[in-house]
Amino acid sequence: MATAGSAGARHVLLTGPPGIGKTTLTRQACEALQSDGVRVHGFYTEEVRTGGKRLGFDVITLGGQRGPLARVSNQSGAPSRRHEYRVGQYLVNLPSFEGLALPVLRFKPPSGMKCVYIIDEIGKMEMFSQHFIQAVRMVLDSPGSTVLATIPVPKGRPLPLVEDIKRRKDTVLFMVTKENRDSLLPEVVAAVKAAL
Repeated sequence: MATAGSAGARHVLLTGPPGIGKTTLTRQACEALQSDGVRVHGFYTEEVRTGGKRLGFDVITLGGQRGPLARVSNQSGAPSRRHEYRVGQYLVNLPSFEGLALPVLRFKPPSGMKCVYIIDEIGKMEMFSQHFIQAVRMVLDSPGSTVLATIPVPKGRPLPLVEDIKRRKDTVLFMVTKENRDSLLPEVVAAVKAAL
């Protein structure tokens, strides 16, 4: 189900609880857009597991570059080091994330060419980077750009950037659920194409 300002929307947001399938839906939409000749840039995140145990998350660009976003910290109870960024048990690798995500968000398509930017996700880990926040705002405000992004369901204190994006009049928001996640793809792809 889509909410917010769908008429005249330039940006498409997917939200839902963790593990519901937002990243899978984003990747499927990206593949469908690319097969229709749409220029797409961006990144997605993927769980890293060993023996069924989640060790963390990687960031993967659509160009195939991969690097760590976060890993389970081995320093439980140890004093925090300077410039250490944590979300729960995960230690965020900010240099790796910025090195992969920022270049794709700063990509400028040739004049007159429209581009869809895939941002999976705009969440707590990513928002430790002020450069990322600036790049997301720049892409959202750039003429000719369309964003397909995933955002978390509000839990605890709201994330200011996420709240700002949800309030924009040029966004449409899809709530991904167990009931609709397998049937939502055509609607999401159509919303992105309508935004171009």
